[in-house]
Amino acid sequence: MTRKALITGGAGFIGSHLARQLLAEDYEVTAMDNLFTGTKANIYDLLDNRRFTFILHDVTQPFWGQFDEIYNLACPASPIHYQRNPVETIKTSFVGMLNVLELALKTKARVLHTSTSEIYGDPLEHPQRES
Repeated sequence: MTRKALITGGAGFIGSHLARQLLAEDYEVTAMDNLFTGTKANIYDLLDNRRFTFILHDVTQPFWGQFDEIYNLACPASPIHYQRNPVETIKTSFVGMLNVLELALKTKARVLHTSTSEIYGDPLEHPQRES
């Protein structure tokens, strides 16, 4: 049985690479992105793959689909984007996650939620400690 995965933020750097990996593992992959920071250029090579679907959609708006796994990568991931539109960033982080979790509850999908290293604080500390 083919597993179905949704990647929010699927046209971003990490999302596009995750999509390639999941496709290599025989998943059906749906990448959802509003292209606020992601770009279709990251996924052009995937658009002809019959097991790949791209949906131009903002995760802050409700959505539906049947998935086994949801990888929530949707959020601007650099200070330049936070500063450009902080309201969109917090909406994506909170409302987007709420929409992901509601879909997961309805469909019994497993969720992986990610965050940037910005949560650790000092970006000059490398590698950043978990403490």
